[in-house]
Order: sequence, then structure tokens, then C-alpha cells
Amino acid sequence: MLVHLVVNSRYGIFSDELYFIVCGQHPAMGYVDQPPLVPLIAGLSHSWFGTALLPLRLIPALAMALTVGLTAELARELGGGRFAQWLSGLTVLLGGDFLVDGLLLLTDMMQPLTWLGCSWCLLRLAKTKDQRWWLAFGALAGISLLSKYLILFFLAGLAVGVVVTPLRRSLLQRWIYLGAAIALVIASPSLVWQAMHDWPFLELSKTAVNGKNLALTPLEFFGQQVLFVGPAAAPVWLAGLWRYSVKPRFVELRAFPIAYAVMATLFLWLHGKAYYIVPIYPVLLAGGAVAIEEWLLWKPLRGAVLAAVTIIGVVLAPLALPILPPEKYASYAASLGISSGAASSERGQQGSLPPQLAGMFGWPEMAAKVSAVYNALPPDERARAVFYGRDYGEAAALDIYGPALHGPPVVAGNNNYYLWGPKEFDGSVVIVLDGDVTPLMRNYRSIQVVGSIDNPFAQSWEAHMAIYVLRKPRVSLQRLWPHLKHYE
Repeated sequence: MLVHLVVNSRYGIFSDELYFIVCGQHPAMGYVDQPPLVPLIAGLSHSWFGTALLPLRLIPALAMALTVGLTAELARELGGGRFAQWLSGLTVLLGGDFLVDGLLLLTDMMQPLTWLGCSWCLLRLAKTKDQRWWLAFGALAGISLLSKYLILFFLAGLAVGVVVTPLRRSLLQRWIYLGAAIALVIASPSLVWQAMHDWPFLELSKTAVNGKNLALTPLEFFGQQVLFVGPAAAPVWLAGLWRYSVKPRFVELRAFPIAYAVMATLFLWLHGKAYYIVPIYPVLLAGGAVAIEEWLLWKPLRGAVLAAVTIIGVVLAPLALPILPPEKYASYAASLGISSGAASSERGQQGSLPPQLAGMFGWPEMAAKVSAVYNALPPDERARAVFYGRDYGEAAALDIYGPALHGPPVVAGNNNYYLWGPKEFDGSVVIVLDGDVTPLMRNYRSIQVVGSIDNPFAQSWEAHMAIYVLRKPRVSLQRLWPHLKHYE
């Protein structure tokens, strides 16, 4: 946690964090692209502390600190000694994706902790045969569903594991069903909201399956696992897969590698992002650390392993965290033989920084330049003008930073902004960035370039853009709005 508290204010606010703040300012039981928990946290943080990063990112840091501790505890419950506890904790603490989860207020922040908590409940159930552990399992699954729907894949994999392992005996008792009911009750606000709005999350997911996400080969998918969790951790989680599969302490724990295999198959088939499977790795790292402890009996060798894991993790940490000056990132990554797009999960050109760092640059500057254009408009046009964000990052940046700059009102067709609609604006004067917004651009007879934005460290599609003012629409913004819907 100390690592994050030291570095998490070095760059700026992330695009998704801006969006979550705006969603939190529009309280709801759910949203197009996520459940309500993270927007609630972001909205409260902004109302109390503004855009200060330390309080905004405190809960992710706490969640990851708990994940490290619970991983070590899981290793202990599996029979591991001090070495296994240190090895499992260090591999999580220094894993690249876990560093990011502990840095940013994202919907991923609680997934490793809740998946690990559910797994710990299964281990306790296997050890004690007390079926009431399904109640705690259900509560953790429900809390996880309030932050992100991703755990549904883990639950699907575990369901297969329950059927093919002695855990199937639970199906004959009421506790597993009571646990499922608890999970549904906790997650019900978001599920009810999705049902009332015709399940927009499913529509959004189709975009990812049908082209937004990269279609990875199995080799590329598992290669990215090494990058996400860290090369030093790869032998440990592979040992964990072996241990749970071949020599588990309790046969019920074969549910974990079964769940891993089911999820990997589903994500490859559905073109899911490779990092979607990352929350299961603390479970595998705990099991692998116990196995390695049994294999390595010579204490100096154990010390060498811990030292190697620590050194490799520290060397790679600047690739995940905002430690380096941004202009030095590319050369540092190149010296390690890694490109900024090596772990990319989406199509599109990659910038000089990886997405989790590039997304922290450019937003206040963008808001300042757009606001300057807005304030330079003639009074009659300024009264009718609106900024149209091509995506929720642009729209949220103007919503958060624009008011202090006397900036324009904001609309967008992306995700929940689409549901908030065009408001009272007829679209007679629209400010927009770049020139690829369709069908919006085609609707205007007058298109004027009035400025530009140039930020070398921002995300590639936000780094070099013209600022346009659109006038003389063919149809009003209200009539055009259904055609601007853009879920992704």
C-alpha cells in the first residue's frame, strides 16, 4: 500500500476515473458499462476532495494490500510455511497487473480480492466440511458483482469444478443455494437496472466480441499472462496449476484449475481481453508457492528465489506504475526488450506509454483548449453551443474540468452519456475533436477548424487532434441522437 501512496499522484487522473466521477454525480442502481459501486466511490471522493488523487485511489490501494495479505494467508491454510507465504505475497505485490489494480480506481480493483476471498471460503469448506461457508462465498460474490460483472466467468468455471469434484455433495444441501440467493440479493440493484434498460451491458459486450478486442491466439493469450502477472511469477502459478490438479491437499481444490481452463477457453472463444483471467492468479500463486516450498529444501536457495522475484519485480514496476518521467518510459521499456503495446488487448495504434499510464495525460489541457474555443464564440452562438465527446473520456474531462474554465455543456453518444441524452441542445453549434465522428460530421454543412491539441504522452487517439466547430446542421441533435449511440 505504501508503494501506491507514494507514486499514485505522480501523473494525473485516468480517463475512466473521470467517467466514474461523472457517473457518481448521476446516482443510479446501475450504468451501461458497470455496476454502481465504483461510481459511488468516485462521486463521493470528488464531492469531498475534488480531483485529489490520494483519496480517490485510497480504496484500490487498500484492496490490493488486503489481496497480498490474503494470498499469504491462503498459502498458510494450504500448509505453507514462511517461505511459501513470502513467495506468494511477493509475486502478487510485484505483479504488473496487480500494481495497476492497486493504483487506479477502476472496476477491476476488487476482483483479485473477491475471487481470492471466494476461493478461501472453498478451502475452508474443504477443510471443515462446514457447508455454511457457501454463505460467505455468496456474500463475496455479490459484492464483487457490485463492482464488475467479471466474476460471473469465475463462477461459471467453479460451477464446472463443483460438478466434477466432491464439492458436488453441496448440491444436495441448502447452503449453496442460500449463498447464491445472497449473491443475487446483493447484486440485484444493478441487475434490475440492466433489465429495465434492456440489458445494455450485453449490447456493449457484443462490440468487444465483434471487433474491438484483439483476437488472440492461445500462444498470444498465455504470453500476455506472463506480462500481466510478471515473468518471475510464471513458474509459481504454473506450479500452482500442477499442485491443484495433480497433488491437491484436498481433492475439492481441483475446482481451481478446472475454473482456470474453463475461463481461458471462454475468453479465447469470445475474444475476451487477456487480463480478464488475472484475478485468479493469487489463488494459483498461493498453491504454487506451497509446492515450490516442498521442492526447495535448501534455505539459501529459497533466499535466492525470493531475492530474484523481488529484483525482477522492482525492475519491471516502472512499466506499470507512474514512476519514471514519461519521456523516459519508452527508452526504459526498450532497454528491457518490451514495447508499450506488448500487452495491448484492443485494436488501434499504440502510443509512447501503455494505456494505463497514457490515460492519465492530457485531460486538463484538453478541457482548457476546448473551453477557450467555446468562450471565443459570439455570445449568440455560445448560448447554443455544446461540446460533443467522441468517447466518455473526452466528455468526462470537460464535465469535470470545464466548469472552472467556464467551458461548454457536454453531451456524448458513448455508453451512459447516450442515456443522458442531448439535453436541451438542438446541435446548431457543436464543438468536437478530431474529424472521424460519424454520423455527426456528415450532418453539418459548415465545418471549421479552430485549434488543435497536441500531447505526446496521451493515448494515441487523443494525442494529436484538431478542434472543430460545426454549424448549419441538416437535422437537429435530438433527431440525430439515436444514430449516435455508441456502446463499447
